[in-house]
Amino acid sequence: MASEMMEALMMLCQEKHIDELYLLDRLEQSLAASYANVMHLDFGAKVTIDRTTGKIYVYKLIPKDDSMDEEGNYTEFDEVDVTPTDTSRIAAQHAKAEINAIVRNAAREQIYEEFSARVGDIITGTVLQSTPDFTIVKIREGVEAELPHFDRKRHPEERNERPAGERYSHNQRIKAVIIDVRDPNATVQPVRGEHSRPSIVVSRTHPELLRRLFELEVPEIYDGVVEVRSIAREAGVRSKVAVSSLDDRLDPVGACVGPKGSRVRTVVGELRGERVDVVLWSDDPARCVANALSPAKVSRVLFDEDTNYATVIVPDDQLSLAIGKEGQNARLAARLTGMHIDIKNESLAAGMLEGISAPSAEPEDLIDVDEAHRCEYVGANGVRCRNMARPNSRYCGVHEAIALAGDDVEVSDDPDSLI
Repeated sequence: MASEMMEALMMLCQEKHIDELYLLDRLEQSLAASYANVMHLDFGAKVTIDRTTGKIYVYKLIPKDDSMDEEGNYTEFDEVDVTPTDTSRIAAQHAKAEINAIVRNAAREQIYEEFSARVGDIITGTVLQSTPDFTIVKIREGVEAELPHFDRKRHPEERNERPAGERYSHNQRIKAVIIDVRDPNATVQPVRGEHSRPSIVVSRTHPELLRRLFELEVPEIYDGVVEVRSIAREAGVRSKVAVSSLDDRLDPVGACVGPKGSRVRTVVGELRGERVDVVLWSDDPARCVANALSPAKVSRVLFDEDTNYATVIVPDDQLSLAIGKEGQNARLAARLTGMHIDIKNESLAAGMLEGISAPSAEPEDLIDVDEAHRCEYVGANGVRCRNMARPNSRYCGVHEAIALAGDDVEVSDDPDSLI
């Protein structure tokens, strides 16, 4: 019977590619712990397995009196044979459990070696099972990933990588990005039940997913001609992507949007309708902030390099659009540029602008050439002049003379009377 068990173990080791000596050592350690508990041995037991016949021997450990160290622990033991008669049945149960554990750990180590270098890559998988706390995604045969969406109030140490409002059904194909691969040999488990869950952790909320989706849809990004400089995302609702081009002849925003919006529409479809704004990146902080607030039009940007603070002035009818619903547009623009942004409309900023000395040169146009050269005169009723400013001047021909003359000249507040 024992020899038959050894033959079965050796065949299984060859089939599962497990080292025979490693398996036998694991079995001896497991059996020793079990017999120490079953036989109530105070100082433990030692188990040896005959490598040829498979016969199991159990020894009771009796400490030697003169082997106690300074900490009060015995270092040497006498071994007394206490082998029971039913060792084969207990050994078979432990062999099954140890082999399953070894095979499972070997598979996790293989997955860790393969996917630990692929953190940040996009994968396409099939939903196998969805629970209230996580979804299991099949990447390929024998390889599964976990998409966690735990309630952070009940499990603050866990992740929530599912956009709000998304639900997954069985056999549904989804794209996600790998954000973590758990090490099977790690002794510390940061989350509960980590060793019983899939090694690979994927996300649908990470900004890197947006970058990888654009790489799939935009050949210019994949080739490196167009570069994604920054991403700000509120998963499931809205995102902003800032792009630039290494080729001056290529429009990076147009390349990402595609003919009739086909490319960005594919990305939006994969994100379940999440709104994506593609804006032009600029190394000039003022222009970068103005572009980031798109689709709102910006009149002027005052940037303080020391505090990294940008004051943005927009037309009165563009204020709500620049701020966005619940401040979303301004919030995403601040994340995209990494600056503090304060938005004011022209009426409220008129007094602030009067205290600022005229620049030595005409300020660079941020959005629209016509808007940048518009007369800066604001009447008593808060309405700005609609005339074009004269070259190298802040005012039109009518209001330039008024500005030089002072407040003694009376001017109509009706802007149409000056056109």
